[in-house]
Amino acid sequence: MILYELLSYDVLRVIWWLLLGVLLIGFALTDGFDMGVGALLPFVGKTDVERRLTINTVGPVWEGNQVWFILGGGAIFAAWPPLYAVSFSGFYLAMFTVLAALILRPVAFKYRSKREDPRWRSSWDWALFVGGAVPALIFGVAVGNVLQGVPFELTPELFSRYEGSFYGKFFGLLNPFALLTGIVSLAMLVTHGAAWLSLKTEGPVADRARRYGTVTGVVTIAGYLLAGLWLAVGIKGYAIVGDVVTDGPSNPLYSEVARTGSWLAAYAARPWIAIAPLLGLLGMVLAVLGLRSGKELSTLLWSKLGIFGAISSVGLTMFPFILPSSISPTSSLTVWDSSSSHLTLFIMLVVTAIFMPLILLYTAWVYKVLWGKVTEEDITGSGHSY
Repeated sequence: MILYELLSYDVLRVIWWLLLGVLLIGFALTDGFDMGVGALLPFVGKTDVERRLTINTVGPVWEGNQVWFILGGGAIFAAWPPLYAVSFSGFYLAMFTVLAALILRPVAFKYRSKREDPRWRSSWDWALFVGGAVPALIFGVAVGNVLQGVPFELTPELFSRYEGSFYGKFFGLLNPFALLTGIVSLAMLVTHGAAWLSLKTEGPVADRARRYGTVTGVVTIAGYLLAGLWLAVGIKGYAIVGDVVTDGPSNPLYSEVARTGSWLAAYAARPWIAIAPLLGLLGMVLAVLGLRSGKELSTLLWSKLGIFGAISSVGLTMFPFILPSSISPTSSLTVWDSSSSHLTLFIMLVVTAIFMPLILLYTAWVYKVLWGKVTEEDITGSGHSY
């Protein structure tokens, strides 16, 4: 109970905001290269052997990487119930599309090599492409919409109501700024996948991956800079008006929120957060240079740094907002008014402190065991390859 008293409600809220960011970044760093490899598959593999080679670089690890996605969804459900309820109801069709694309991956992995018919295998190769490219694109589109504000409002009973029709909400997500952030997300994860293929393969597959990854890396850098400029001059930010209550009850309607000049005002208030976008740009620039020069491990690490910086920059720029509302700013969800109870957050933190190290140790062990390049001999001489 002493620890429970030391970890006040506001401290636990910030801890769980950080943990949510860790889980989302962990998902992007691990399953991100799986999606990138899937999106590259039809282009880096010209023969069936080359495509099998590409698939087998991620085949043994993709299921473990999805753990981060599951943990992120679970954390949102348990630590931030209003966020889970509002986002899942508003982004329902988008999330259904993501899940449908992700479901294609395991089916394609299992069924692709069951028949030797070229048309059969080609169809499943394109299914893997969809399973990689579509989620990467939609995740970025979602971020773009969150930065602009989502058209929802909360009733006094804390039920959420969305503006527009059910299908209109989905197509409304596909606005110009959100499509730009979607392209940045897709290009960033394709670059990450190219860095992974550069490390895990050799020969024509690795060469093509480096060429495509260089192009998508440049697209990522240019798109990220353009999105930052757009955010600075074309999109209003949000701010809590008056005193900020950090340890009050979880009811967003208790706070007054107003639109401000720009999200980038956060950098004037907290200059140290500029490190995040700088790391994002630095990581991607060095990843592109690494792909061009043929470096392997360092390129993957730089790519991870770029993803870490890019995702962190969004969270730090928006803090304390998690899901702002464009039609009812007072309904916006923040770190201070959208969490579970103090006791719930504490119990979850204890459980996380026990099991998170185990997950990290197991993940590190798996990658250690599977370290090394995948060769044609590995897939043609093994009955366990994809």
